[in-house]
Amino acid sequence: MMNTSGEQAKQQIIYKLNEQITPKELSTVFKNSGIRRPIDDLPRLKRMIENGDLLITARVHDKLVGVARAITDFSYCCYLSDLAVDQQYQKQGIGKELIRLVQEQITDEVTLLLLSSPVAMEYYPRVGFEKVENGYRILRKK
Repeated sequence: MMNTSGEQAKQQIIYKLNEQITPKELSTVFKNSGIRRPIDDLPRLKRMIENGDLLITARVHDKLVGVARAITDFSYCCYLSDLAVDQQYQKQGIGKELIRLVQEQITDEVTLLLLSSPVAMEYYPRVGFEKVENGYRILRKK
């Protein structure tokens, strides 16, 4: 267990580093968060879990309510691939704490970067991210 928080919330939130989760749990938290991910492709979600470098989970009463999944070299850069919090548990600081815990693992010498969905563009500056304009991408085909 990494940290417990939630004095301001009604329930205790338990955060864990690299906890074993199932593709079904990941699918459910993605679905309940509103994030667009391949929620019906459980084999793909399994690979996403297995091949990430960092997975930080947030649970309330054994229910997975949030996840941060990142890919990093732990030296120079870290890509925050997924930040998802169940909509019923949003606005309690869970996303901000998941980001803080990722930063704690990668240390201050590593840049944390992400791609935001259009609906989350206003969220990230509020939790410490700076918008950048010097990026490029090649979109996946499926």
